[in-house]
Amino acid sequence: MKNTGLQIDVSRRRFIKSSSLLVAGAAVAPYLAAHAAPDEPIKVGLIGCGGRGSGAIENVKSADSNVTVVAVADMFPERASELAKKLGLPTEMAFSGFDAYKKVVAIPDINYIILATPPGFRPIHLRAAVEAGKNVFMEKPVAVDGPGVRSVLESSEIAKQKGLSIIAGTQRRHQASYVETLKRLHDGAIGDVVALRAYWCQSLIWNHPWNSNISDMENQLRNWYHYIWLCGDHIVEQHLHNLDVCNWVMKDHPISAYGMGGRQGLTGRGQIYDHFAIEYEYKGGARMFSKCRQMDGCRDNVSEAVAGTKGTSNPNNSIKVNGGEDWRFKGKERNAYEQEHVDLIKSIREGLKVNEGRQVAESTLTAIMGREAAYTGQLVEWDTVLNSTKVWMPEKLEFGALPAPEIPVPGKYKLV
Repeated sequence: MKNTGLQIDVSRRRFIKSSSLLVAGAAVAPYLAAHAAPDEPIKVGLIGCGGRGSGAIENVKSADSNVTVVAVADMFPERASELAKKLGLPTEMAFSGFDAYKKVVAIPDINYIILATPPGFRPIHLRAAVEAGKNVFMEKPVAVDGPGVRSVLESSEIAKQKGLSIIAGTQRRHQASYVETLKRLHDGAIGDVVALRAYWCQSLIWNHPWNSNISDMENQLRNWYHYIWLCGDHIVEQHLHNLDVCNWVMKDHPISAYGMGGRQGLTGRGQIYDHFAIEYEYKGGARMFSKCRQMDGCRDNVSEAVAGTKGTSNPNNSIKVNGGEDWRFKGKERNAYEQEHVDLIKSIREGLKVNEGRQVAESTLTAIMGREAAYTGQLVEWDTVLNSTKVWMPEKLEFGALPAPEIPVPGKYKLV
């Protein structure tokens, strides 16, 4: 791909500085395009045509027969055009480049935006979507640093003012077995929660070799999982699912994190760690023990567990009560990747105004707090991370030279 020199016209830093003004000046009247009568089509615009984005299109089409995909956008033209062709869209409805998202959110008929780019772009894309009056399905995580989380929290408030719905890709919150189990936990089935466990341990993730025929920026974008400014590290990009369940159990977020991590099995270019072990503390003293790992030849384990004063639970589907009767979910459930779209479409058609922006932002910051605890080697507190001025995104978003970022070293790395 040739160096286009394309540069986004608003840097992340200027965007964040002006975000409070955007909140203050947001129009409170809902946009007509954001709503749909029961017999009217849901008109979708997709931003991010990779595996998750194309998968989300299949999910939303399976969720409701009256869905029309209007436009798609991606950083790279071949991805946008290939998906557009597959969906039967005209070529002019496939957009590419750093500003492609603007063209999608500007289409008046679209009332449903899917955000599925690498997470580093999520705060900017979400703000554009809600400012344009669109309902949003956004993949998790929703930011990679404190300023990004603050932006998402503000965008969530703008969406509320405009009567828009936001649902996040934390699909466990839409999975019937989790929903029923969590209801019982919140009703006191195991008493007061005193400890939680969260694991996401798997084999090494994909890692594309460096291509000397394309720019530094393009190499990092095409290998986005391995750069903090794009993915947030795997504790943020992936382990967030388990951390979100624990926050859901607690109806709150942790207040601090302390732990460790490192890069042992990964080779080649990149800066992410391949293992983390974090201890989180919640208000009241409950602790959550978190472990995530991406290494070959090790035991896989993706799960959560809860211990209370009266029993224990696998929040996915079961409860064990001390001296009482055990319970296990036996109901029917729809594919959770479809159910989350079913729930968003229902909110649009019935005017329910569901907004998951804050909860996914807090779960994202929970993961970022754990990452920063490992990177620094220090006890890290919630407010410190939330109010941090550390912005991971490069100053300029353009194809060209981009210095290789350093791997954070505990004891040397500082959170600012």
